[in-house]
Amino acid sequence: MSLLLGVDTGGTYTDAVLIRDENEVVASAKSLTTRQDLAVGIGGAVQAVLSEAGVRPAEVSMAALSTTLATNALVEGQGGRVALIYIGFAEQDLDRHGLSDALKGDPALILSGGHTHAGSEAAPLDAETLLAFLETEKANVSGFAVAGLFATRNPAHEIEVARLIQDRTGIPVTCSHQLSAKLNGPKRALTAVLNARLVGMIDRLIGRAAETLTSIGIEAPMMVVRGDGALMSAAQARLRPIETILSGPAASIVGARWLTGADTALVSDIGGTTTDIALIEGGLPKIDPEGAQVGGFRTMVEAVAMRTSGLGGDSQVHLNSDGLSGGVTLGPRRVLPIALIAADAPDVVHAALDAQMRATVVGEYDGRFVRDVGNQPTMGLAERDAEILARIGVGVHPMGAILRSRREQGALNRLVERGLVQVASVTPTDASHVLNKAADWDRDAAEKALEIFARRRVGSGDRLAQDAKTAARMIVDQLTEQTALALLETVFSEEQELIPGDPKLLARHILLHRGLAQHRGVIALDARLNLDVIGLGASASSYYPAVGKRLGCNMVLPKHADVANAIGAVVGRITQRRSGTVTAPSEGRFRVHFDQGPQDFSESAVALNAMEEALRQQVVAAVTAAGAGEIHVHVSRDIRTAQVESREVFVEAVLTVEASARPRVAQD
Repeated sequence: MSLLLGVDTGGTYTDAVLIRDENEVVASAKSLTTRQDLAVGIGGAVQAVLSEAGVRPAEVSMAALSTTLATNALVEGQGGRVALIYIGFAEQDLDRHGLSDALKGDPALILSGGHTHAGSEAAPLDAETLLAFLETEKANVSGFAVAGLFATRNPAHEIEVARLIQDRTGIPVTCSHQLSAKLNGPKRALTAVLNARLVGMIDRLIGRAAETLTSIGIEAPMMVVRGDGALMSAAQARLRPIETILSGPAASIVGARWLTGADTALVSDIGGTTTDIALIEGGLPKIDPEGAQVGGFRTMVEAVAMRTSGLGGDSQVHLNSDGLSGGVTLGPRRVLPIALIAADAPDVVHAALDAQMRATVVGEYDGRFVRDVGNQPTMGLAERDAEILARIGVGVHPMGAILRSRREQGALNRLVERGLVQVASVTPTDASHVLNKAADWDRDAAEKALEIFARRRVGSGDRLAQDAKTAARMIVDQLTEQTALALLETVFSEEQELIPGDPKLLARHILLHRGLAQHRGVIALDARLNLDVIGLGASASSYYPAVGKRLGCNMVLPKHADVANAIGAVVGRITQRRSGTVTAPSEGRFRVHFDQGPQDFSESAVALNAMEEALRQQVVAAVTAAGAGEIHVHVSRDIRTAQVESREVFVEAVLTVEASARPRVAQD
């Protein structure tokens, strides 16, 4: 008998679940995610689930962790300050694929060097300029990203730059060729930048999670869920944290399939920060061939084909004052619910809200609070940002007591983006408390905050709503509408061949919405979603029945839907996949682009076999290191040829080798 522990660290809750012999949920539990020290939330959930099940920690034979931390960080623009070393590229290449946007003003050095398409050196590496740059920037960054021109054809310059950075700084380095074997240097550089930005954050999470499990008495090895739903070892995740983007959502897809047995369905998982939507086809999560897209960035990370939107139970509610009637919109930034921060600091929050309710005019920052996250790296802060952080200090404060001018709002936003400060304001979670759909925290504080929000003025000069409950219903209705639009965008993106057009525009087309409302006039219009939707997340049962009604579809809300991510974390397979390229630089020469550099062969079959064997060794070693049991290996060859003077000529081949297995401990 095996007892498996799954843990999912989300933006609001950390979930834990125990599964016996991979087929029975023994117990589940939740604990608040603690941003200042994630181990506290993990420990609380794990101890609660062990207590509920009445089992000893030593009985756990495997632990697996899924997390939305990397996804949320990219959606919210958070992460450490990094530096990009861009070898052999032109300065204008920084603007391709959103690379400049991903850097967000962080330093970048365009360095001479790089290689040609065939893998030969295009220009010598300028090590002297690199060393001078390191002396200037090493104290201000938490990670380096290195991307070289055609590094997947010859990674020598990336490897040398990484060695120099490690020797001179000791700071973590991400090389682009380690993350993808594909061409497209700017996109590889973007992926490397995001990986470097996440290294410290994910390393702290995994390290503290492992320490927490050990302190509880769980000695079983810990796995981490990748963005494609497969498992990897904790050590592998610490080196390649970018592969954990969409980890939590991917685990939810695996969990949804396990809970329902669905062969084809949409899965919609609402968390505190995001709503993640994906398609199950043939019982498997659909994989995005173009790479994971999160927070507006298209990466080279293989992951489930997931549409992630900044819409969740803790999404910030914005007043829409345009037009006479006004309204509200939600997200994309996550904030702390007022009900939650009031539970942590009731005296401060209630005193401020009471004073704001007595005022005759609603202040710009009324109903909003700030607090320091704590225990986070603060290198590279601008002077004004550091001043605001020092002013916040310890504890919870009304935002109006911290910001002394509108210009300081930008500094506060930067602190939030760095993950150093949290903001609390009205959220759908507060609306649910006011409407008695939730009772987790301080309902009175939520009602006061909603009353203040309802007093804000729209374009006509009238109040947004007559009272807190009316405002709360507006917010919940808006969540229903934005969720329905997100689902419609997903299905239209799947129907591009039959219904071409921008999925965002199609999802909002008036004829579609008349059809969803079953319009009957001179013309009759009907439309509905033509497959089941599996609703997951702690608040799914509160919000999703209305979404199903809106779209005319069957909304499936399975038992244990609130911990589906934790279930998916522990029932997945260890999988490693590597790709490599063989080219033909001249007739009779076949070049194998190994990790250590290119090597030429005189026969194509020999070259292909050499590449396959090298990839096979890599993936088998990786799954073995992750603790795999019986390993299955699959090889695919994509060989491209051309007709030249009635002869078929070898042009290029891409080989992919995949090894997969269940964790050995789960089978013992």
